[in-house]
Amino acid sequence: MRKMLVVVAMIAGITLLIWAGVHNARERRMTMQTQISKSAAGSAAARAGGDTSDTLTPKMTGKVAPAFTLVDLDGKKVSLADYKGKPVFLNFWATWCGPCKLEMPWLEEFSKKYASEGLVFLGISTDDIPKATIAATAHKLGVTYTILLKDDKVENDYGGIDMMPQSFYIDRTGKVMLETAGISDGQGGKDEIEANIRKLLASGAK
Repeated sequence: MRKMLVVVAMIAGITLLIWAGVHNARERRMTMQTQISKSAAGSAAARAGGDTSDTLTPKMTGKVAPAFTLVDLDGKKVSLADYKGKPVFLNFWATWCGPCKLEMPWLEEFSKKYASEGLVFLGISTDDIPKATIAATAHKLGVTYTILLKDDKVENDYGGIDMMPQSFYIDRTGKVMLETAGISDGQGGKDEIEANIRKLLASGAK
């Protein structure tokens, strides 16, 4: 019996080490990609005399936003189709992503400011960690808009999430009006997001 318990404990330990290795490798890969992208964007901006916000090649702009049904932090299923006819700000983030944590309180502020205009905010966590940890991070940041847990499909459907935060501005017709990656630091970054939100609200307004 004791030998069996030892074997079970060893298997559990190995499984945990493998999971941790995969999770850490994913974080290192995403962080490295973000740093490379920031470096490239910063160099280009310096040459042009502009800012240092991240750039990306649009993959979804002008296309119909891929449908999804995901689970929120309360275990409720939420579908993009639930918000048909409404503008949607879809944001991919992670608990380890510093720029995401800077941006999310801004998104919370805008979610309240523009709620009367029908704007919906959805955050999709790209983490492979327990739901309780994701919920604790969102709570610490003061986020009350809907946070969803990713599945194995949604990131690929949106062209692959190579930099974070990555956001998709989906208009009332269900098309992606704009997609962005990373944020500019300080008030300029916040103002840029709000300017894009205003464009989204004006797009297809009746």
